[in-house]
Amino acid sequence: MGEIRASTVLPATRTDITLHTADGLELVGELAVPVDRPPVATLVCLHPLPTHGGMMDSHVLRKASYRLPALAGLAVLRFNTRGTESERGRSQGEFGEGETERYDVAAALEYAEYHDLPHPWLLGWSFGTELALKWGRDPLVEGLILLSPPLHRATDADLDAWAADGRPVVALVPEHDDYLRPPEARERFKRIPQAEVVGVDGAKHLWVGEPYVRIVLNEIVRRVAPGAHPLPEHWPTG
Repeated sequence: MGEIRASTVLPATRTDITLHTADGLELVGELAVPVDRPPVATLVCLHPLPTHGGMMDSHVLRKASYRLPALAGLAVLRFNTRGTESERGRSQGEFGEGETERYDVAAALEYAEYHDLPHPWLLGWSFGTELALKWGRDPLVEGLILLSPPLHRATDADLDAWAADGRPVVALVPEHDDYLRPPEARERFKRIPQAEVVGVDGAKHLWVGEPYVRIVLNEIVRRVAPGAHPLPEHWPTG
């Protein structure tokens, strides 16, 4: 058995994909699915702020795609929002301040629906949480998992809409976050009765460090694929 480390890439079927938005743009992405079974659920990943280096390869999202198809049977769909570039390529268009990105979220969910990807959850990180809260109330979506939500662009009206909607909202909030820390997050998310705020001791906004990545991935799997929780820390080798 080999220990799962920061650089570990476990088996999955990985396919480069292109999303097509309603306003005529092509967005580059990747879909990772289990090799040996149909996926039990789907993570549609919304990355951090592209003007500050956020992209589909931001490390927590990349590690989710590297590990969770094999460990939890999940499909992981990652893509670059408009104007964002990574190793996979550059998506068409320009950064839209979280407004025109509504079409990007819709295109990703349309892809998931067309390809029969089951039980999609939106996994947003920082800026991606704003997109999830503002534009994620598609009937297809099972719930939201929010990593380091700043609650800058998402308004009280957005929170109230999720409160009325009733679907699950889980916020993972670092103890030392740069924008919103657990006590304030619990106060803000009181507007959503079904919201669960999980404070993570010692963590920072960018979730740097393998121990924090493991916490995040375990909390994701606990909600989305509970039969696979807790995740193993070792993988068969040879």
